[in-house]
Formats: sequence, C-alpha cells, structure tokens
Amino acid sequence: MIGTFTFENLPCRVVFGSGTLAEAKAEVERLGGKRALVLTTPQQEAQGKSLGAALGPLYAGIFSGATMHTPVEVTERALAAMKACEADCVISLGGGSTTGLGKALALRTGVNQLCIPTTYAGSEMTPIVGQTENGLKTTVRDAAILPETVIYDVDLTLTLPASLAATSGINAIAHAAEALYARDTNPVTSLMAEEGIRALACALLAIAAKGDDREARSEALYGAWLCGVCLGTVGMALHHKLCHTLGGTFDLPHAETHTIVLPHALAYNAPAVPDAMARISRAIGAADAPQGLFELAKRLGAKVALRDIGMPEGGIDKAADLAVTNAYWNPRPLDRNAIRDLIARAWAGEPPGAIKTAV
Repeated sequence: MIGTFTFENLPCRVVFGSGTLAEAKAEVERLGGKRALVLTTPQQEAQGKSLGAALGPLYAGIFSGATMHTPVEVTERALAAMKACEADCVISLGGGSTTGLGKALALRTGVNQLCIPTTYAGSEMTPIVGQTENGLKTTVRDAAILPETVIYDVDLTLTLPASLAATSGINAIAHAAEALYARDTNPVTSLMAEEGIRALACALLAIAAKGDDREARSEALYGAWLCGVCLGTVGMALHHKLCHTLGGTFDLPHAETHTIVLPHALAYNAPAVPDAMARISRAIGAADAPQGLFELAKRLGAKVALRDIGMPEGGIDKAADLAVTNAYWNPRPLDRNAIRDLIARAWAGEPPGAIKTAV
C-alpha cells in the first residue's frame, strides 16, 4: 500500500549525452547570459580556458581557485573576480568543489548557473551548499542555490581515474542510500535511489576493470544524476552530518570521507530501517547492505580508514561531540557514545558492525 507523501520536482534543465559540452554556448544564451565567468579548480584551468574559447563573446573570464568544502574566503575572491569582469552568470566546470563555488556565488548574487560536472558528485542537482568558515562547515538550503541548467557530457568523465571514479561514485551512492530512509522519503525518490545505486555499483566495477569503457561511464553518470536528484529532493541524515563534520573540521577529502563513513552510518541505522537496507542490498547484489558497500569499496581499491586520509586519532571525540550538535534528523535516535564507536571503527578501517545504543 502506498501511503501519503509529498513530492516536489525541482526546476532544473538537464542535457545528457556524449559531446554535449558543445551545447554550452547555446545554454548560456537560453538563460539570457551575456558575460559568463567560468569556474574551475587549479587542476582544470586549461579545460576551463578551452571552454571559454568555445563561448566566444560570451566568455567574460575564468576563476580557477575553487577548492573543496567551499571556504568562504575563496567565495569572496570569486565574487571580486565576478565584479572585475562584470559577469552576469557563471559556468561551473568540474567536480563538487567547483559546483559548490558556483552555488555559493548564486546564493550571494542571484546569478544563473550552468553546471558541467566532470565527476559523480551529484551536488549539481541540489539546492544545497555546504560552506566552511573557521574550520566549521555549515549547510544552506535555498531555491536560489539550484543550478538552472546541468550539462552531463560522458566524454568529460572518460579521463577520470578509476580510483577517483570509485570514491566519487560511492559518494553519490550515499545520497541515494540516505534518501531511502529520509524523513520525507516518497515512492518516486525511492525508485530513483535504488536505480541510481544499482547503476553506479555495476558501472564502478566495470570502470575499475576497464577505465575507457564508454558504456560503463555513461551508466555511472546516469546513476550519479539519479542519486543527485535524490539528494536535492529529500533530506539527509546521520551519514551526511558525519561527513560534513569530519570534512569541515579536519579538512578531509570529501568523496573519500563519504566512501569510508557510509557503511558504518548504514550499520548504525540498519535496525531502524530494514526496508531501506533490503533495497540497498538488492541494488548492489549483497546479502547485507553495510558490509556489501564496505566490500565494494575494497574491491574498487578505495581507502576504508579515516586515518589513511588524514584524520588524527585524537579527533574522534571531537567529531562525536560535533555530530550530535545541531544534529540532522535521523531514523534512529543519536547516542553520542555509539557514534563515537562508529567513528572509531571508521578511523581504524574496521568492517561495519552492529552498533548498540543506550536505551
């Protein structure tokens, strides 16, 4: 029986395919843009300049200083660059770091965004931005943050190393996994969530075996899109709170943090959401959802210990304290000591285990 639910469809245009980067100029014109500022990380600056050349007279300049966790000071520098070149819109070319910067600029100025993802982050489909200031990452949700148009070009992901594809893809899977037990979950989002997890889990293994497998790359980008829609449509829970806390406090790499934490967060919530765990298990072809995702990460060669990506052991207690401060809604009540144990297991790289909480 389908119960009562609310579903809100986000107003975002999607252009999906191979070679679709060539549509960027037309999409900027469709948005009414006259002077577009291209945003990239330092590593993708050359790619951004090439895009700028293709834009012709619509190209206002490039800001190549995007970095992970969207530091407020970087956004301030990008705002100055926008004003200096009189840009009236932005094009974010890259992964979640660049997308986050574009969203932060849109929140501040109201400009239109054209987003062109080159990873599987999924944040391009959400009205959410996480910003870091003084070592604290906070999340803002606002309709102004959602990009107006997203171009998915499979060609741009063909050179994404398999190792980065793995962590970026599991990061996307995390969005769908939590969507299955969100407070505002609904049948439509759950369909997309399970299909997104299935598509990515299959595609990531194929990419690990053959990095230039175009069919697998297409399937992965399709899955990332679905998972991103889930992230933008319903709320998230403990997993995302933990990752925002760990990433913002210890400056840990975003996708790797999600990859490591996800099995442990699911193990914590599993007793409260058996139906969601069954759907995840079915999607990844495993008997147990948390253990199956842990094994998937290992098969893909991803790191499974927070200590291996820079988290100090002395930060475990601080992270546990922050995780239960201004906590997200979660299907299972939060217990500080149990969450401390969860983080400790993730820090050591241990398999996810049944996590007891105080009654």
